[in-house]
Parts: sequence; structure tokens; C-alpha cells
Amino acid sequence: MNITIYDVAREANVSMATVSRVVNGNPNVKPATRKKVLNTIERLGYRPNAVARGLASKKTTTVGVIIPDISSIFFSELARGIDDIATMYKYNIILSNSDQNKDKELRLINTMFEKQVDGLIYMGATISEDHVQQLKTSPVPVALAASIDSSETIPAVNIDYEQAAYEATSFLIENGTKHPIYVTGEEDSVVNTKKYDGYVKAIKEHNKEVNEDYIISAEFSHQSGVEAAEQILKIKNYPKAVFAATDEMAVGIIHGLQDNGVKVPEDVEVFGFDNTRLATMVRPTLSTVVQPMYDIGAVAMRLLTKFMNKETVEEQNVVLPHQIVKRNSTK
Repeated sequence: MNITIYDVAREANVSMATVSRVVNGNPNVKPATRKKVLNTIERLGYRPNAVARGLASKKTTTVGVIIPDISSIFFSELARGIDDIATMYKYNIILSNSDQNKDKELRLINTMFEKQVDGLIYMGATISEDHVQQLKTSPVPVALAASIDSSETIPAVNIDYEQAAYEATSFLIENGTKHPIYVTGEEDSVVNTKKYDGYVKAIKEHNKEVNEDYIISAEFSHQSGVEAAEQILKIKNYPKAVFAATDEMAVGIIHGLQDNGVKVPEDVEVFGFDNTRLATMVRPTLSTVVQPMYDIGAVAMRLLTKFMNKETVEEQNVVLPHQIVKRNSTK
């Protein structure tokens, strides 16, 4: 038998409004009455119905979170930051994995709205016009995390990807390699484009011309990094430094080079991007761009709470600071 708010009110000899105030933490209840209601709730085993409360208040205290890959170290760090701030502000998370599949992404966005979430945090590599249209017509606030739409009009939290890639490439150039190789992702995303633009800017600034043979496109995976290393070694007089768009790719490159007897960093320097846990687990440890994944998730959730609570938001597009960390994969 389901115990209802009516049963608690009857047993405690108070109104349903009083029970509701106690359940919701309203201070306008006498201590003696509050104690009596709480004792009755415990004795009867009453559990407030979140759906019913949501219908009454027009809030469900849930936030939808859509991420490309739930198993990714990068996105798991982001999700942790989101969840910690959500808990702080008493929101629950509905987490969904989109597999970087456009149809699934669009379907999940609709599903979140159907579940009447109070807000949505979206992470996706490629945000198409269909995504933008769906997110812009959202009935609830939306924020992007580590993602940028092409119009850059949807509130988002990121780092300056172009500047970070420029600094990483410049670091390798200043270390002695005039034209480092760049291993980038195949996807057509704003973030990916900004990283590419930063790399090209550094190359042109130091060398005038960009050699397209030194730009390798691959998937964002360890195996793709291993395969990219094989491609690099086939280039005649290949450059002795490699900048990879993610840490996972960079680790694959290190392993691919080592499998072929090439020493890192003595023979080839390798630089990553993200500063995931992999960066300190691999040997040699990986020099990389520090992208504060946890902070991006946490700030995105805080930004969303401001929108949901109709607080003043001075800056809708937040750019967090990044760092360059030198470890043992570079000289």
C-alpha cells in the first residue's frame, strides 16, 4: 500500500499543507508540529512523490546531461564536476550517452524535454544547425560544456582552444622542431577547428608556410594514435616533434613510436591536450595542455542554475584559464 501525504496529515492530525511545508523544509512550522509530522512520516514510511511535487511546483529538480561517451576519462571528469554542483544546489542528474551519433543526440534532447527536466547540459563534438535549432527552441535553459555551436550563441563553458594549441605548438618549435606534426581529429567541430587554427597560426608565425603532409587526421582514440605513429615514421625526414589533439591520441603515438624502437623524447617529442589521468600514467609522462575538465563541468552546472533560478548572468560564454604542463615526453 502506497502511503500518501493525506495519510500522514490524517495520522498527525494536521493539514496536508503543513505536511508539505515540513517535507519541503519551510521554516514556518512550529518545532513541536514539525517533530510530530516527521515522526509520523518515519512511522508510516512515507516517501514524497517527486513527480507529484514537480507537477505542483512546475519544477522537477532534475537536470538532463548528454555526453558523447560515458566511458571516456575526459567526459567522466566533466560529469563529476556537473554532478557535484548539482548536488550542492539540490538537483538530480539524468545522464545519457549519445555515442556521437547525430540522430541519437537529437532524440535524446527531445527525450530530456519530455521528461520535463528543469535544464539541460549538452556536450557534443559536432553541433549542427539541427542541434542549434532544437537547443534554441528549448522550453528550459541550456548550457554547453567543452562544446561550442557554430554561431556561438548558446551559453557555454570552455577554454581558449586556439590559444592553447598555439602555445603547445610554439613550445615544440622553440624546443628545436621548426614544423611539428599535428595529429588531429576527423570530426568537423568548432573546438577541433579552433585547435587547428592555433596550430597553423604558430607554424605560419615561425615558418611562413604550412606543410599539409605534416597534418594527420585520425579518430580520437589510442589505436588511432598508434596508427598515426606508423604514418609519421613513413614520412621522409619526418619532424622530431608531434602535437596531438587529445591525450589519448598522444599516448597512442608514444606507444606506436616505442613499438618501432623510437625513443620519446630523445628521438621524437610528443605533446598532448586535456591533461587527463592518462598524462601521468604513461611513460614517459606526457607534456600537455591542461584543460580543467572538472571545473568546466562545475561551472557549466552553476551557470545553468543561474538561468533556472532567473539570476543575473553577466557572461553567457565563460572561458576558463588553461595551462601548459611540461613533463617527460618533451625535452
